[in-house]
Amino acid sequence: MTALKLRPFLVAICATLAGATGASATDARGPVTNLPLPRFVSMKASEANVRRGPSLTHRIDWVFKRRGMPLEVTAEFGHWRRVRDHDNAGGWVHYTLISGVRTVLVEEDMLTVHARPDTGSPVTAAFELGVVARLGECTIDWCEISAGGYGGWTPKTKIWGVKPDEVRE
Repeated sequence: MTALKLRPFLVAICATLAGATGASATDARGPVTNLPLPRFVSMKASEANVRRGPSLTHRIDWVFKRRGMPLEVTAEFGHWRRVRDHDNAGGWVHYTLISGVRTVLVEEDMLTVHARPDTGSPVTAAFELGVVARLGECTIDWCEISAGGYGGWTPKTKIWGVKPDEVRE
C-alpha cells in the first residue's frame, strides 16, 4: 500500500481507538508525573530561569521573580516543566522551582471578598490588582482565597490560577 492510501486507514484506526478508550483532551496526563495536563502550580523559588527548551543548554529567555506566583504546567520532559503565567509568557523551568501549593492572581483592582460564596454576604476584605493569594475551596462559581491574614470568597471569574469547571474541597 502506498503512503497516501495508508494514511486514511491509519487515521480511522486512531479515531476508533481513541473513542474506544474514552480518551479526550481533558484526560491528558503528564508522561513523567502522570498528573493532569494542563494543571496549576505555584513558584516555590523567588527566582526561576525560564528557558527556551528543557535543558540547561537552552537559552534563558527571562526570569520569573515572584515567589508564590501561579503558573500553568502545559508539558513535561524529564525534570523539566513547560509553564506559562497569566500573561501567557512562559517556557521551561526545572521541577524543583515549582510547588503543588495552589495560588491565584487577583485580576480586578480592589476585589471584594465575602464571608460566604454569595454577593449578599458581608464583605470581609478587598484585594488590590495583582495580589497573589492562597487558593482554598472552590465551588463551580466561587473560590475561597486568602492573603496577608485576610480572606473570603470571590467569584472565580475575578482570579487567575483555577480552571472554570474546577471544584475543590
